[in-house]
Amino acid sequence: MNWSPLTSAAQLEEVMEESKSAPVVIFKHSTSCSISATAKSRLERQCSGNEDLKSVKFYYLDLLSYRPVSNEVAEVFQVRHESPQLLLIQDGMCTYDASHLGINVDAIKKKVSA
Repeated sequence: MNWSPLTSAAQLEEVMEESKSAPVVIFKHSTSCSISATAKSRLERQCSGNEDLKSVKFYYLDLLSYRPVSNEVAEVFQVRHESPQLLLIQDGMCTYDASHLGINVDAIKKKVSA
């Protein structure tokens, strides 16, 4: 799984533009939280080699280093901040969000193929 770092609010415009041609995932991760580490590891295992998700670009947002970016994500996509949290962005809008161990790769695949 190849993560692209999300480190600035300015990148959100790029993410929204990218999502018009291919789905984009933003994964918000707290590096000091064991639940977040578990969710990240589980996501990486389930996505590894998954052909249904090969068109999806994955962004990684380190919440401790870039909290203002996380706040901007919540505001732009109208989702309540959670950690860990996954947002699926399609056509410039958040079409799926989940947090903690509720992050579900099958739900992402379903949304991507719809």
